[in-house]
Amino acid sequence: MTAPDGTGRAAPDGTGMTGSGAGTGAPGGSGTTAPDGVRTTAPGGARPSVPVRAHTSVRGGAGASAPDGAGAATSDSAGVCAPDGADSERLARVFLSRVVEPGDETGGRWVRELGAVAVARRLREGTPRLPGVSDKRWAGLRARAERADPRRDLAAAREAGVRFLCPGDTEWPAQLDDLGDARPTGLWVRGRPHLRMWALRSVAVVGARACTEYGAHMAATLAAGLAERGWVVVSGGAYGVDGAAHRGTLVGGGATVAVLACGVDRPYPRGHTELINRVAQQGLVIGELPPGDHPTPSRFLVRNRVIAALTRGTVVVEAAHRSGSLVTARAAQRLGRHTMGVPGPATSALSAGVHELLRGGAVLVTDAAEIVELVGDMGELAPDRRGPVLPRDLLDADARQVLAALPGHGTAAPDDIARDARTTPDDVIARLYELRSLGYVERHGEGWRLTRQAVISARADRTGC
Repeated sequence: MTAPDGTGRAAPDGTGMTGSGAGTGAPGGSGTTAPDGVRTTAPGGARPSVPVRAHTSVRGGAGASAPDGAGAATSDSAGVCAPDGADSERLARVFLSRVVEPGDETGGRWVRELGAVAVARRLREGTPRLPGVSDKRWAGLRARAERADPRRDLAAAREAGVRFLCPGDTEWPAQLDDLGDARPTGLWVRGRPHLRMWALRSVAVVGARACTEYGAHMAATLAAGLAERGWVVVSGGAYGVDGAAHRGTLVGGGATVAVLACGVDRPYPRGHTELINRVAQQGLVIGELPPGDHPTPSRFLVRNRVIAALTRGTVVVEAAHRSGSLVTARAAQRLGRHTMGVPGPATSALSAGVHELLRGGAVLVTDAAEIVELVGDMGELAPDRRGPVLPRDLLDADARQVLAALPGHGTAAPDDIARDARTTPDDVIARLYELRSLGYVERHGEGWRLTRQAVISARADRTGC
């Protein structure tokens, strides 16, 4: 018989009977197959060959075993029942990934307050209606729910070598929980590495799609440098800076993650199919949308919050004022992550957004060492930046003062040099002979003048070239 909440329960005689469309055992004890292809009873009314269990996170609508121990399929009449020991919570989240848009905070609040299984059941049944949505939106969610089939999505994922992660899984990156109600319902992951471990030391490198040669060069160079230092490079797989960052990491034999705004089994953009497939072989391709789902402009924007939350910091290489990569950077700032920008020409529109970001508190970086100094552990410091050491840098202060007192053209007497150097003529003569031995000055009669090489060196010192 069927319980009031639509939960099928085993009959007292041990014959499995389930509600909500599940199969019913025949009187003779022969099992009947449910519409979803799951056999509910073994011959003779015995237990199913695979034990049935209700996941501890399931609330309401979960199947329960009868007192005699006969198994009953876990069912919530939302198309996310969990027969044969499957995880109801996981099925419910797969269902929600098809029905609720990524980043939907209203949907996230439902899951937090009611649980994924209860939300999935109410979306499928349409009653009682979930709070906080208009009639139009509720109708749209219901239409999606009627078409959603979590088992079909999981089967397609297995065939494509894709796994589904739920919050609480050992591979789930806990930093995504910082997104609150905008946290992903789950993540579809393609690739062998352990996502949580990789995310612990990761940096996002993002920027303009229509980047300049300078932007592509900087993205590839930064990514390769981060890979050499053992950091994982995360980006969005798009044209321009994203693609350059992935390629720079792959060429360096490093680790990279592509976060897509579509199903991970269908790479987008199409022109990056080979690149994204290579990322999946050497690294990871992840996304919130189920297999086969397509990207939209809004999905690209909400995808960026995952990139920001997953990593320790975000580097923007090139970005115009309305660039989507700035959405990633601002999300990183809100989450308390490090935000960095690579400067460009002041006349370049593609660097205008980065420069505005730098004015708003982001940190200017020019190479991988400076990035690691910011996001890395204590002691991972970038080397000191200094110009080349010039020969006159090796002179002591008194000798440099005398050298500076000589005119650029013509000769000068020791008394005149002493006056400009604010010292005595005897001291000047001693210093002049030191400078002569080093090739800086030469004597002409009673006067002294700079050598040609000293003049060239002085000009280089002034220009910094």
